[in-house]
Amino acid sequence: MALDHGAIGVESAPLDRSWTSKDALLYAVGVGAGIDDPLHELAFTTENTGGVAQQVLPTYAVLLAQVPGARRIGDFDPAMLVHAEQAFELHRPLPAEGTVRATSKVTGIYDKGKGALVVTESTAVDPDSGEPVITSRGSAFIRGEGGFGGDRGPRDEWAVPDRKPDHQVTYGTRPEQALLYRLSGDRNPLHSDPAFAARAGFDRPILHGLCTYGVTGRALLHTLAGSDPARFASMSGRFSSPVLPGESLTVSIWADGDTALFRTTKDDGTVVIDRGRATLR
Repeated sequence: MALDHGAIGVESAPLDRSWTSKDALLYAVGVGAGIDDPLHELAFTTENTGGVAQQVLPTYAVLLAQVPGARRIGDFDPAMLVHAEQAFELHRPLPAEGTVRATSKVTGIYDKGKGALVVTESTAVDPDSGEPVITSRGSAFIRGEGGFGGDRGPRDEWAVPDRKPDHQVTYGTRPEQALLYRLSGDRNPLHSDPAFAARAGFDRPILHGLCTYGVTGRALLHTLAGSDPARFASMSGRFSSPVLPGESLTVSIWADGDTALFRTTKDDGTVVIDRGRATLR
């Protein structure tokens, strides 16, 4: 089995991605909105609360910019693939329902020795005006596909600030969180099928990395942006350890004006999202 390096730089055909008010509400519940206090995030979990207009969580942008099956990158065991990094820039707030036109391309395949890191970039634009709405960048680590003698890729000089976090926020997840989140589109059996999870080396299905990312995004939105999606410009982070549904997540935030560094950990201190960055408007 080998990866197709000819896929690098080839842009996919455009794909229109539409969503409804219900889709946005389901996503919000899928990343834990309202889990601790059902009355706390009504702008994101309801569409008919008096005096409260529905809004969309910024991290939903990552799902809307995806182009499923944009280009095959070779033959490999899908159980060996894990989401490694995710970043996005939101050029304007997402409406409660709408359509974007998305394209995607592989921007690099890097040799990490025990595996390969495949980096992709997706762009979603307004289908009528062509104006950008979302820019999304992600990477997947595929175990067993490294060692081909290629470039190891760029280094990130992110470091934990030499001071205590300015904010620490803890959110819970539900035991059935992965079953809720998968209804927003990611039906990877790694998160629901015990036998498939065992093939990947896990005792039980794990939580989607992008669900952990969404929980973290909620913490950043409410803590730094006053719960206003219009102020949320970008977010990035590296997935460093799996989360089991039902575990709590603590987001430590070091703020510096309109930028912030963050790290997400479990109760035992295990880092699950590292090298986090966020920017505000």
